Parts: sequence; structure tokens; C-alpha cells
Amino acid sequence: MLLDLIENRKSVREYLDKDIPKEDLKKILKAGYLAPSWMNSQPWKFILVQNQETKNILSELSGNQPHVKNAAALIVCIADKNGWSKEEFGEVLAARGIGESGREKIFSIPMFYPVLLGDDKVLLRSVEQVTYAVSYMMLEAKELGIDSCIIGAISNEATVIKPEIYKKANEILNLKDGQVIITIITLGYAKEKTPTNKIRKDFNTVVFSEKIGNNIE
Repeated sequence: MLLDLIENRKSVREYLDKDIPKEDLKKILKAGYLAPSWMNSQPWKFILVQNQETKNILSELSGNQPHVKNAAALIVCIADKNGWSKEEFGEVLAARGIGESGREKIFSIPMFYPVLLGDDKVLLRSVEQVTYAVSYMMLEAKELGIDSCIIGAISNEATVIKPEIYKKANEILNLKDGQVIITIITLGYAKEKTPTNKIRKDFNTVVFSEKIGNNIE
């Protein structure tokens, strides 16, 4: 069951020196590719990284976290603000059978078209979409017996912690203007299999019925 998979998945930071089969990596990436997004906008790019030099730079980008450079593979998850351009987003809408007048109507509504709200909102909406794909990829990895960890503490356009390293990473990954590294997924096989012990807030403090304060019976 999917819920069992979710309950048993955990972040793993120490990996065996063992390669991941190419077909499994493709399945993980396809899970992200198939994830949902608003109007199928897909404002994302996913970059599989196995080159050690690139992993070292990405480790430095993420505060020298050792599991970034020691993982068998990384998936760099990019929020692509260009995916909201009238040209690119318009092609997606047209592929859904939405005619020119329908597309123009969408382009006139801020809730549907974040470009009207400014660059910050475009980035925010893109990050929102990328998070769906990240979850899909990590669950597919778990299904395949591959462990993972989300790397959220990184220098990027929002944090600007290490601008010189961020610039170098962008160049190596061949990112264009508007393409922002949001997170990195580390992939590998756990060095040590330990029981999953999820520590979460009490269920009734975060899940409610109809309104906050009404618990689920």
C-alpha cells in the first residue's frame, strides 16, 4: 500500500558505494515528469548528476553536506520561471485544446497567470509545483528500494549565501536566466538499515474537520 511506503520512507544520509541501475534512475525521473502541475504548466527541469566533480560543487553549494557528494546520484530540481511565458505556457494550453481566446482570458487573470503578479510570485508558484514532483520521485525511489534525502539548505536565488558557487553551479548545469535551483534529491543505498521512527506532531494538532479546532473522529 502507498501509505505503508510513505510511513516507511525516511531521510538517509549515509550510502553504500554502490551504483544505481540506469533503468531505476529513469523510473524515478519519470515519476517527477508525470507529477501534476497547474494546467500542466510543468515549470520545472530535473537534472540527473552522477559526475563526482559536479557533486562536489553541489555539496559546497549546500553548505558542504557530505551526503551530497557521497550519494550515488543526485537529482537537481529546478524551478523554471520561463515555463510561465506566454509562448511556453501558451503551447501547453493549446495542447489541452484551449483556443486563442481562452488562452488570452487565462493570461488576464492573476490567479491563473502569476506573471501578472511579478517575478517573486512567479518563483513562488514555480516552487509550489516543483514540490509535487519531488515527492513523486522520492516515493518512486523508495518503491525501488533506493534511499533518498531532500537537500533544502542550499545557496540559490532566494538565499544568496554563496553567490560565486551558485554562479559556478549554474554554469556547469547550463542553467538559463529564470531557472533556479530549488532543492537537490540525494539517492543511494543506505549503509545501515535501521527502523523508521517518524516523529511527528500529534495528528489532532495538524489535521482537522471543516475548520481548525474540530478534530477528525
